[in-house]
Amino acid sequence: MAEKLIFEISQKGKKAYTMPCWDQNKAVDVDRKYLRTEKIGLAEVSEPEIVRHYVNMSTNNHHVDKGFYPLGSCTMKYNPKINEKLSSLDGFAEIHPYQPEETIQGVLKIYHDLAEMLCKISGFDKVSLQPVAGAHGEWTGLKVIRAYHESLGNPRKKIIIPDTAHGTNPASIVMAGYEVIELKSNSEGLVDIEELREKFDEDTAAFMITNPNTLGLFEKNVKKIAEIVHSKGGLLYMDGANFNALLGIVRPADLGFDVMHYNLHKTFSTPHGGGGPGSGPIGVVEKLGKFLPVPEVIEKNGKYYLDYDMPESIGKVHSFYGNFSIIVRAYIYMKVLGSDGLHKVSENAIINANYVKKMLEDTFDLPYKQNCMHEVVFSSENLAQYGIKTLDVAKRLLDFGIHAPTIYFPMLVHESMMIEPTETESKDTLDKFICVMKKIAEEARTNPELLKNAPTATPVRRLDEVLAAKNLDVRYEMK
Repeated sequence: MAEKLIFEISQKGKKAYTMPCWDQNKAVDVDRKYLRTEKIGLAEVSEPEIVRHYVNMSTNNHHVDKGFYPLGSCTMKYNPKINEKLSSLDGFAEIHPYQPEETIQGVLKIYHDLAEMLCKISGFDKVSLQPVAGAHGEWTGLKVIRAYHESLGNPRKKIIIPDTAHGTNPASIVMAGYEVIELKSNSEGLVDIEELREKFDEDTAAFMITNPNTLGLFEKNVKKIAEIVHSKGGLLYMDGANFNALLGIVRPADLGFDVMHYNLHKTFSTPHGGGGPGSGPIGVVEKLGKFLPVPEVIEKNGKYYLDYDMPESIGKVHSFYGNFSIIVRAYIYMKVLGSDGLHKVSENAIINANYVKKMLEDTFDLPYKQNCMHEVVFSSENLAQYGIKTLDVAKRLLDFGIHAPTIYFPMLVHESMMIEPTETESKDTLDKFICVMKKIAEEARTNPELLKNAPTATPVRRLDEVLAAKNLDVRYEMK
């Protein structure tokens, strides 16, 4: 039976709490204009009822603690529970951003040390932890690029991106005041070097690429790309959304990148989804460090300070100092794993993705057959003869307790399915997923109507998504 709404189990007079008696003699005098005159309209339920209701509701949702997320491009990786336990310690959870620096030395040390660790694994000289999401990091990095070119007398007009770029790049470019120029990929799904050479001119501020790209492929000509960009006075930006494939294997700055944003909520295991929280620090080479957001955490004689003395900074890009609890979680993750552990993260992510690729390459179309990095992109176009689309495959996966992968992205692959198993999934989990995918492909041939009506075993069946998007109504009026 479907779980009722909390308002539907409400009964007048029930309470899940007991408030202390109100002593009028000790009451604070409050202006009546601040007092509520109407009831809030909350449900009236007992404590057992409210606990059971939300526990039951939580089991209806798919989450990383419940089942597999093969969600490419977003790295829905497991969040270690030690991160949650330590980040909720009183010394972290109960601080205030206006506290004097001398009372938060441990907090400032975490900022300082995490920035240094991010520099070490990426090769960059300076890091700012202030941006609070991947796209926010992109925009901040692009503003730093603009400040750099302005300091030379010309902000330039364009940013070039390949068609394998991460999905938020075009919007970030426009928000930073640039024109977007798209570069078509070559037959290998990589940057077309000659077209880049032709399009990159003195009006172009930067080339912005995701590496590995959204096809899960490493740009093997990245050093040639850097030479072309730098020869025209431009900068090379790396979207770090797929940095999970490079940890401990290669440092982006060593490849010629000048700017990169990290996704702490992807690569470094912090919570992700539902609109937040997130964190998107940026790393830069030495010549761009002076343009980073203020303040910078610096260390002098064993003490830590917030340094605002940065006259060429682009200024603040977020209130205070970034999403602190996410920064703590990433710090814990890196400290627990160490450099060898981070290296194994990427190795295992790459092995898992290539295992899935090998096991399913005869079941679904595989447009790019070379070895992938952390994710592989299939197409269900071979099922079109049975009237089946990628959306049907994704919906049917839910019946087996598996979340759908990213679908219809990247857009240069028709009916695409981007599968990223991450490093924490076992071979047993991957084998179950592979078995289910093969079963779904067989069902497409023998019983296509089943897929077209999937999911069949979830609390909510397939919705009219277009209608829901246009006519979303989540209001509930109490009787």
